[in-house]
Amino acid sequence: MGREQFTPMFEPAAIAVIGASANSVAAGNRYIRHLKAFGYAGRIFPVHPSAAEVEGLEAFPSVASVPVPIDYAYVAVAAPLVPDLLRSFAGRVRVAQVMSSGFGETSGGQALERELAQAARDAGVRVVGPNCLGVYCPRGRVTFTERTSNEPGTVGIVCQSGGLGIDIIRRGQNRGLRFSGLVTVGNCADVKPSELVEHFLDSADTSVIGLYLEGVGDGRGLFEVLRAARSRKPVVLLKGGRTAQGRRAAASHTGALAGSDEGWKALAAQTGTVPVDSLDSFLDALVALQCLQLQERPTQRVVLFGNGGGTSVLGTDALVRAGFDVSALDPGSIAALEALRLPAGSSVLNPIDVPAGALQQDEGRAAQRIMDILCSASGVDALVMHVNMTVVLSFRHIDMLGNLIDAALRTRNASPSRAHVVLVLRADGDADVEARRREYRQRAVGAGIPVYDELIAAANALSGVRHVEAYRVRIRAAST
Repeated sequence: MGREQFTPMFEPAAIAVIGASANSVAAGNRYIRHLKAFGYAGRIFPVHPSAAEVEGLEAFPSVASVPVPIDYAYVAVAAPLVPDLLRSFAGRVRVAQVMSSGFGETSGGQALERELAQAARDAGVRVVGPNCLGVYCPRGRVTFTERTSNEPGTVGIVCQSGGLGIDIIRRGQNRGLRFSGLVTVGNCADVKPSELVEHFLDSADTSVIGLYLEGVGDGRGLFEVLRAARSRKPVVLLKGGRTAQGRRAAASHTGALAGSDEGWKALAAQTGTVPVDSLDSFLDALVALQCLQLQERPTQRVVLFGNGGGTSVLGTDALVRAGFDVSALDPGSIAALEALRLPAGSSVLNPIDVPAGALQQDEGRAAQRIMDILCSASGVDALVMHVNMTVVLSFRHIDMLGNLIDAALRTRNASPSRAHVVLVLRADGDADVEARRREYRQRAVGAGIPVYDELIAAANALSGVRHVEAYRVRIRAAST
């Protein structure tokens, strides 16, 4: 089987569930309920040794007795039963995901994990896991958890932690991420992360890849896959177990041998993979790469525009610390801004700071004119716009923030340089303001403008974009 071997896992026509109960709620029952609630349109076959029916579905005593071949088997039975169960899948199951724990992540479980891997090979079945939670794919209408968006997207995730996978889905979708698929891989006894990365690299539905890894059994294989890809799709890596104590925690979580921190840094540098240090920065980088069209040169010169002088100062510091140039605009652009006769207290050098009242003049067209000048200024690679929502939302007679977003979109689309446009929506924690921020975030991200809560997050995410752009410049130069 080639790399397409994993498509049945993300878009299965038939799913077998082994580990559902006829008279209580087990992991398999919850999984069936999640599938039904998510609108899964394929066939679900509960496998139970004695029950005639499980969750309102006809049950079968074994996988061999199911009337059709199984694309994807969800296995949630006691660990000692798993190897023999996998052997019974021979010729009947394409991909199995073993949720069961009690293998290499536990003391004395390594031998059982080796037996699982051998049973998978003997049966000719690819096995994801063990010690993981499942697959999420909006296109295939499969999910292992609740409260997940059914809107398909372009972000593919390989995650070594089930619980963190849930965080990535739920927190990510609230930030505007939309997924082509997410798979939790646990101990990686059979299927390795590198194989799933290859799947996403070859998937027409995926444009950005995210990895959360604690350790992999084929670090060299992952490196070779990423190096051969030459960053044709951006990859963001959140690595767990980078400290000695973290490596110990990883060993007890997924049985992972985490490897040296220096090795992972070298992988990032040599493959163009974007390294991040936290879940927030992971999601931030993915949002930027989902929205922004990578430029032919590395993003370097940034213009900061917004309302709030102190925020502009702190934002400038954040951008400079992230390695960006926030120098003054060229004289022609400064003259064009001065010709707009902005009110007293405005700054037109860079950062560009304008009172909120001025931005709403002429139904927001003043902001449009400012942004047009900024994005046509000499050598500008990115425009970062920050808005104090509490102030802006106080102008209740117009949709000022909506007008600003629309102006940013028009400016971006008309910009000859296609400068990146990034939006920072700052709020004060008030429930009403937070609700509006969620609304406007989805609107902007859906239109291709990444949105952040604070300027430091925007600066760091933009540095991830620059990392990929710079790598692509280097490999183009090396190939000429």
